[in-house]
Amino acid sequence: MLKSKNIFHISFEIAITLKAVNAVLEIIGGILLFFLTPERLNKIIAFFTESELLEDPKDIIANWFLKLGNGFSVSSQYFGIIYLISHGVIKLILIILLWRKKLWAYPLAMIVFTLFIAYQIYDYTISHSIFMILLTVLDIIVIALTFIEYKNMKLKFESK
Repeated sequence: MLKSKNIFHISFEIAITLKAVNAVLEIIGGILLFFLTPERLNKIIAFFTESELLEDPKDIIANWFLKLGNGFSVSSQYFGIIYLISHGVIKLILIILLWRKKLWAYPLAMIVFTLFIAYQIYDYTISHSIFMILLTVLDIIVIALTFIEYKNMKLKFESK
């Protein structure tokens, strides 16, 4: 029993560390997105796809990037900035609280991560992105590990 608790604890620590790295990357991405206007993005895409499209005008990947650039607007830029920074900051604060073993933060983290999952499922219904499914599965695992860690932490506090 002690071994399985240890495996779950180590898995929990790895999972929240990976989520912390992801949160920092989201914050950095949101900041970088502030400087990536639709015009700049289209210039970058044109620079990288121009030679490929001259060679093969029907190139699937190059055309996908062009379509992506054309769909990027100022409103999608602002949404991306707000979404990435707020999502990253909320996640990072929760993870810091979990690292500090604040007992009340475990249920809060599970609720917030569940809300993130709800949004990811909504996003999947629009985008049909496999990435959203993978992210949702990983978040479900993190919630399960958080629940197990919470139960173990509660037992520790109650036994003192």
